[in-house]
Amino acid sequence: MKAAVLSDIHGNHIALETCMEEIHRRDINKLIFLGDYVGELAYPQKTMALIKELKRNYECYFVRGNKEDYWIDYKKGSEITWKDNNSTTGMLLYAYQNLTNEDILFFESLSHVQIISFEGMPAIAAYHGSHNRNDQKLKLNTDNSAQLFLDAKETIILCGHTHIRNELMQDGRLLLNPGSAGVPLESQGKAQFMVLSGENSTWNYEFIDLPYDVERVIAELHEENLFVKAPCWSRVTEEVLRYGNISHGTVLSRAMQLLYNDTGKWCWPDIPEKYWEKAVEEICHST
Repeated sequence: MKAAVLSDIHGNHIALETCMEEIHRRDINKLIFLGDYVGELAYPQKTMALIKELKRNYECYFVRGNKEDYWIDYKKGSEITWKDNNSTTGMLLYAYQNLTNEDILFFESLSHVQIISFEGMPAIAAYHGSHNRNDQKLKLNTDNSAQLFLDAKETIILCGHTHIRNELMQDGRLLLNPGSAGVPLESQGKAQFMVLSGENSTWNYEFIDLPYDVERVIAELHEENLFVKAPCWSRVTEEVLRYGNISHGTVLSRAMQLLYNDTGKWCWPDIPEKYWEKAVEEICHST
């Protein structure tokens, strides 16, 4: 029995297609998705169309990520206004405008937690972030990852959100993060997923790294004018895709710190572009 585990696609339909080619080659027909299906890249409708196709042709299990909560909350009338030509929220607005009502309803149908059982095998707990919050990062040897081992009953725990591959064993329980299929960190520009193999009531796992056409993904950012719609955010995306050594959160935090240094205050998402530009110049290669 085998299942592929994919997380944090973030709209990278090209990377997802590459992962699915390898999954098909391995004759795997069970897919576990850990959330964040669109969000940073061009043509989110292509990713959603592929996910719908996979739902028809594979045995699929889906978890809701924190990005899905953004789209759901915005549709309900979030108090926060997203703006075009804005590094903080321009990409959020672009993705939302390219989602259908059917897509939002699909996201609403998903749970933040999935307990997945396959015949004859130990149950699997699947989250995006953690069992408490889908935007909580479970990292190695942190208090929240240790608490998860105390709270979860399952021996295999899957999570995503950090975009960094992770494995942690404690008291006979295993926490696994497959990394990110779409915008991975620390992967040298390769798409990531994981294969779970079950035999004799025991789970084994294999991490997979796949080269794919990163330059085509970046070209699509330009085709959709995303360096205008979300200027610095897209520059960071290009950096992540090519090098995988910094995160959007790192650059955002620096922009917020620069704003605070000048004004003594900040209020997300109102971060002037000049602070984004300074942060990108300090941190990124692709300036």
